[in-house]
Amino acid sequence: MRTPLIAGNWKMNGTRAEALTWAAAAVEAAAESPNDAAVFPPDVWLAAVAEVVGDAIGLGGQACSWETSGAFTGATAATMLAEAGCSMVLCGHSERRHVFGETDAEVAGSVTRALEAGLTPVLCVGETLEEREAGRTRDVLLRQVDAGIGATRGPADPLIIAYEPVWAIGTGKAASPTEAAEAHAWIRARVAETDAERAAAVRILYGGSANPDNIGGFLEVPDVDGALIGGAALDPATFGRMIRHAPASAPEA
Repeated sequence: MRTPLIAGNWKMNGTRAEALTWAAAAVEAAAESPNDAAVFPPDVWLAAVAEVVGDAIGLGGQACSWETSGAFTGATAATMLAEAGCSMVLCGHSERRHVFGETDAEVAGSVTRALEAGLTPVLCVGETLEEREAGRTRDVLLRQVDAGIGATRGPADPLIIAYEPVWAIGTGKAASPTEAAEAHAWIRARVAETDAERAAAVRILYGGSANPDNIGGFLEVPDVDGALIGGAALDPATFGRMIRHAPASAPEA
């Protein structure tokens, strides 16, 4: 069975006090939910948030460098995130790809560094509106999945995948559960081409304008194993409702 994961990506938001409040609320909600939960704070608040969440929920970095160390001003090494208390890290979030220009090869490097540091990479994949309208969604997703999976050392490596259509992020226009189901099925089938057991176990999250009103529809889709939430995660009551939202029936592995 794949336990749904409800993850909040705070992006570049929150004071220290807000981060601690948001983290405490997530821990409280997770204690009352059948779902797993995780938060991805800005790097500067990771150590403080780690003290609040402990082992109750997951803690992750928003990105890690594809380099191990060196003269890379402003970058964060995967080993640094691990030492700050993280258990996971986002790799290739759409804003890293489309705002900061990270390539598939660089995202793959981040996956490798994350695994070397003992972190679970959350591989983010997704198409732009132009790519979807051109009928290229499947090709884009499979290319990005192939690059990320290729960076793992084998099926025993931990991995989470997040499908986040770029056109739905921060726009208030979410994909429909049907659109998400189609994309998630393509992703799972691609993983199954090399390892059926891994494909059955890997959690694939949906990300892109998810909120308390639509999360139920996503959790009812067999191949959707949770959500990667942005804006809605900045309100502790809203995020708490989403963490507590149990799927109509648990997805089968």
